[in-house]
Amino acid sequence: MSSVTKSRQQVRLSRALGLALTPKARKYFDRRPYPPGEHGASKRKADSDYAIRLKEKQRLRMQYMLREKQLQAAYDYAKRLPGMTGDSMVEFLETRLDAVVLRSGFARTILQARQLVTHRHILVNGKILDKPSAQVKPGQVVMVKPKSQIMAPMKMAATGANQDALGKTPEYLDVQIEKLSTTLVRKPKYEEIPVTVDIQLVVEYYAR
Repeated sequence: MSSVTKSRQQVRLSRALGLALTPKARKYFDRRPYPPGEHGASKRKADSDYAIRLKEKQRLRMQYMLREKQLQAAYDYAKRLPGMTGDSMVEFLETRLDAVVLRSGFARTILQARQLVTHRHILVNGKILDKPSAQVKPGQVVMVKPKSQIMAPMKMAATGANQDALGKTPEYLDVQIEKLSTTLVRKPKYEEIPVTVDIQLVVEYYAR
């Protein structure tokens, strides 16, 4: 599949879900925020309760670019924890290694962050970790491998060039972008995690 085709698919999916999934999709989504196939923001038939919950689940899944089985597993794990299941679910997703790499500004998209991890460019506490789903614990240091920092995309990342797409760095991360290094200083709180989702609808979808 060509990069152009992938880009178009991301734009179409962004419009269907009502949020921009990539920086490239954002400029198109801003111009045409209504779902694909509609000619303008005309009135649509109201969705069923199931369709609303399904769409919200898909919004969360695509922001982390996970398979359905992975998102289901995150819900099952969160359900066993004390406290609010939805909050715990998003907090668990946000401490995946690929998510930490993205939020730290080492990549512009979650897929790019995942590629950095799987291609063995990322160290956790000085050791290569190539599993995107690995959980980062408070106090652990995540950084781009020194030999990988000479790559052009990494040199750009070290200047903070990805922040225009990512926005403000969350307070649960202590990022030294010029060193391509970050520390998870504490567990993230649901309300400060930069995802767009009504998590209660997601919980209701899986609890049905």
